Amino acid sequence: MFYFDIRYLIIVGPAILLAIIASAKVKAAFARYSRVPAASGFPGAEAAAQMLRSAGLPGVSIERVSGFLSDHYDPSKKVLRLSPEVYDARSLASVGVACHEAGHALQDARHYAPLVLRNAIVPTASIGSNLAFVLILIGLFIQAFHGLALIGLALFGTVVVFQIINLPVEFNASSRAKGMLVDLGIVQPGAEAAGVASVLNAAAMTYVAATLTAILQMLYFAMLVLGGGRRN
Repeated sequence: MFYFDIRYLIIVGPAILLAIIASAKVKAAFARYSRVPAASGFPGAEAAAQMLRSAGLPGVSIERVSGFLSDHYDPSKKVLRLSPEVYDARSLASVGVACHEAGHALQDARHYAPLVLRNAIVPTASIGSNLAFVLILIGLFIQAFHGLALIGLALFGTVVVFQIINLPVEFNASSRAKGMLVDLGIVQPGAEAAGVASVLNAAAMTYVAATLTAILQMLYFAMLVLGGGRRN
């Protein structure tokens, strides 16, 4: 089967390795700074609420959800959902992650262009991530259906576009969080701010790795589909 092709490991393998390293680093950074309390004593939920209020967004609700680092902002319902270790904890890691997600609420309220574009492409990218591989596989192994492989390649292209657009969205949310945490006195300049930055910068590398992985996968699939490369 072509998905065991050694070329896949050569082309995409380095990005997958980077993703593994990035994931390990973000978990290590979160674990380290989960043990360091913020001088303000704010739990993550309150830090996020302070940030939202200061930005004039008291209407965004904050909910506790299950799952480790399952934190996210839902723009359709204007809800900030925080995992227990972020919602309740009073650490540098928890306030950093909570305010990063609050940063997405600020982007939404300000109609931040990359976020608007990302939200618009989500349905297509979601379909692409589910169907692209299947269509490419069918098109490669059944010559009469080669057109399906081209459609699959185009669909996977939407996944790549999504990942590229996602980078400035995530970087900007972290930038907003870092600045407002200090401005609001939730963390102190110096060591505390550096601790928050360590957590958020480690998280940013996971998005970089995901983007690089998608781009290299696209190149690999394009090589097979456009070059007619098939393996028995």
